[in-house]
Amino acid sequence: MSATNQPVLSVEDLTVEFRNEGGWVTAVRNVSFDVGERECLGIVGESGSGKSVSALAILRLHARATSRTPTGQILFQGRDLMTLSEPELRAIRGSDIAMIFQDPMSSLNPVLTIADQIIEPLRLHQGLTRAAARKRAIELLELVRIPDAARRVDEYPHRLSGGMRQRVVIAIAIACQPKLLIADEPTTALDVTIQQQILQLLKELQSELNMSVALITHDLGVIAEFADRVVVMYAGQVIESAPVENIFVQPLHPYTEGLLAAIPRLDGGTGRLSSIAGSIPDPALRIPGCRFSPRCPCAQQECYTTAPALIAADAQRQSRCPPRLAQFVAASSSAVASIASP
Repeated sequence: MSATNQPVLSVEDLTVEFRNEGGWVTAVRNVSFDVGERECLGIVGESGSGKSVSALAILRLHARATSRTPTGQILFQGRDLMTLSEPELRAIRGSDIAMIFQDPMSSLNPVLTIADQIIEPLRLHQGLTRAAARKRAIELLELVRIPDAARRVDEYPHRLSGGMRQRVVIAIAIACQPKLLIADEPTTALDVTIQQQILQLLKELQSELNMSVALITHDLGVIAEFADRVVVMYAGQVIESAPVENIFVQPLHPYTEGLLAAIPRLDGGTGRLSSIAGSIPDPALRIPGCRFSPRCPCAQQECYTTAPALIAADAQRQSRCPPRLAQFVAASSSAVASIASP
């Protein structure tokens, strides 16, 4: 996957609030990230970290009755989605930006055939006749590697396996050849073998269709194989971002380090799997310092009292851990000095 420096999507200071019994709770706070052209950005973190909330906010898909309009700036190809009217945003949803949701069964209408569900966005966004849209629907099923597509197109979702249903969801998402595909835990409900097939399919489709992809997952193994860059989220904030190779070789935040330590090893290592003590704090809980400090084995006094900013470690990496950043800068300066010395 080749990526350019030009972002197709740029999210700046995104904040999302929801209503609960005690008032308004901030679920996502000042989140910023970019997705470059033809790039796969991995967004990773535990359940409750704000990954899906951020993704849904991009297309303003949160229920209005329980959420405020998100604040911040969301630029898609230079156009601020936050300023668009609902009709203008509907023209972009499913056309220029498409989304794959976690559960393929709940994403598909059980009383409509596969043909009807693929035909709808084709007629809405591309103005195709029903006959032309049906022909394209069969082509899309073939593109996502569904065998006997001409027959399967008239099936109902319950007649298909979980893997087949997810392929149909992907076919609907790519029907209008979107510039950006948001894949929210696209393999969660599938077994391991089918997961690999679906992820490989997404990788091939990204290359064939020149799409940008934002891949949301809690699985760092998936990130290692498919992402170009990684954004790590914790408790509604971005706490680290870097090219994928840097995340695995030299993480700059203790939380990222903890996630990496929890990955099973296949190289013969005998060490036991690690876990991160505790759990993600309630969004309604006010924490004066670093939100990870109650669980962090490296926390210092300043971590409990001062909320850290997301700071650039170099041109490509950012972290929200000042002690680790100081160590990184010191080590980098020492390395440069040793190279420069005669």
